[in-house]
Amino acid sequence: MIRVLIADDHAIVRGGLRQIIATTSDIIVAAEAAQGSEVLDKLRSCAVDLLLLDMTMPGISGVDLIRRVRAEQPSLPVLVLSIHDEAQVASRALRAGATGYLTKDSDPEVLLAAIRKLMDGGRFIDPKLVDAMVFETPRGDLSPHEVLSDREFQVLQMLAAGKSINEIADTCALSAKTISTHKMRLMQKLGLSNNAEMIRYAIRHGLITE
Repeated sequence: MIRVLIADDHAIVRGGLRQIIATTSDIIVAAEAAQGSEVLDKLRSCAVDLLLLDMTMPGISGVDLIRRVRAEQPSLPVLVLSIHDEAQVASRALRAGATGYLTKDSDPEVLLAAIRKLMDGGRFIDPKLVDAMVFETPRGDLSPHEVLSDREFQVLQMLAAGKSINEIADTCALSAKTISTHKMRLMQKLGLSNNAEMIRYAIRHGLITE
């Protein structure tokens, strides 16, 4: 039996995933979490075979959370289930240690197949993103945000979602000065001069988190 931890901050999404998993005879929901710290607590206290993880939750999330999970449980399969259908976002998640990446508009059968493939020791990338990830744009033709560091990319997403410098600092366990430095660098790299331009850029490129 495959024991899954569902991590998503939306109760309706968790309910839908429970219903999908309930149609199987080989997968069960062992636990649920609605924020990053809760994911780590549940992994420490519950017997779990696979983590089904939303990329954007309150508190620690995304690449940082994946790295923390990987540090504590190196062999645990992590399947990211995200609203983001950009190859760059998927690539960052996989580089951080996720073993699979699936978008939330995928069919239930694809989700279940991905869970089983990861449990068999494989990896899974959303079929819609495979071509974009395999046939990557030549380095010189990258979109501006694709040359951001992982931390700069995370700060961009959080700022565009309306988070303050202090809120981001608390979430990332960094100083406000460090976050401000990341903000300055990412805006320089993107050629942006103010927050309004940054939000428009994030919306245009589908980078706004929930």
